[in-house]
Amino acid sequence: MQVKKFVYLPLLAGLAGCATLPSSGPTGGQIEKSATAPKDGSPIQLVQISTIADLPGEGVSAMPVSLLPDLTPPPTDLIGPGDVLDINIYEAGVALFSGNAGGGATGGQMAATPGVQVQKLPPTRVNDLGDISIPYAETLHVAGLTVGEVESMVRNSLRHLSQNPQVLITLSQTITNSIIVGGEVAKPGRLVLQTNRETLSDVVALAGGYRGSAKDLTLRVTRGGKNVDVRMNDLVDNPALDVRAYPGDRLILINNPRTYSVLGASGRVEQAPFSRSAVSLAEAVATAGGVNPGVGNPAAIFVFRFVRDEQGKEVPMVYHLNMMKAGSYFVAQRFAMQDKDVLYFGNAAANQPSKLIQLISQLFSPILTVTSAVQTVQNSNN
Repeated sequence: MQVKKFVYLPLLAGLAGCATLPSSGPTGGQIEKSATAPKDGSPIQLVQISTIADLPGEGVSAMPVSLLPDLTPPPTDLIGPGDVLDINIYEAGVALFSGNAGGGATGGQMAATPGVQVQKLPPTRVNDLGDISIPYAETLHVAGLTVGEVESMVRNSLRHLSQNPQVLITLSQTITNSIIVGGEVAKPGRLVLQTNRETLSDVVALAGGYRGSAKDLTLRVTRGGKNVDVRMNDLVDNPALDVRAYPGDRLILINNPRTYSVLGASGRVEQAPFSRSAVSLAEAVATAGGVNPGVGNPAAIFVFRFVRDEQGKEVPMVYHLNMMKAGSYFVAQRFAMQDKDVLYFGNAAANQPSKLIQLISQLFSPILTVTSAVQTVQNSNN
């Protein structure tokens, strides 16, 4: 009998020292209590989802492009630093510029030739200050002007030097009215906006289209010092998100698959990718294997999510769905999962006694084995 005492004592001491029973997470009641009355920090908004009317709306977080500065598209022929101009000067009668390839008057005399003479100046690049230089005229500041306005400026600067000069300017290289496109596109690089009516999806198409699956791609738009991300499949599904591109934008298409995490008393704990562009809560529950019948509580299904308020700040939200009600299964089909959501299956409080019995059984099963072995030895000695 001394053997039994020595075996029982450490096991009982270990059982007495257990403060809590093994668990995969809190129960539904514990989550609601800690969310509405946390010990540290401010309360977290808890939303009970029982009908379709309770479903969360699109919200500000689903409209990130609304955070972009709303700028009026400039003229397509606006000139700025870096642009290269082709300048042609037409003169009739007494010409300041010679029509010969060598160009220029000789011996201080202007050429007098019948008909109209045209002089094509070398390609002229607008410098960093926004200026260009024209022979026989002063330096001209052309940044922020259209092609037509620069033609008038050059013509006026030559009016007293030539007989009725006419000027024709074209943009041979456009920097001002262009954007940069990179990432998962077929033809990354600089793209000139021909109409200034091209939308974000138009720009991706003009860059040769995207590589990969639209559901896994994020379009990052940099404008006015701000970065805004929008999913490619959202541009396809929601035309309101497909805003116009603006000169100077930088667009990068990033391979960024959407995922959601499954925790708690589910069939399995995992990080699940979106199988397609839209995944409902019902599909997410099914993908996770449903509620673990041994420890889970179907009435405690929670979705943890960060959303943006009206001021654009991220705030935590918890959505609760009771899957013990028949109507909740219809609601779950309309509840759309979002990127980085946490789907949590609450533990059942009623399973705690059974866990205690199971724990006791696991602790004392070695005792029965040792006792049986001792009795076998004693019987063999007798």
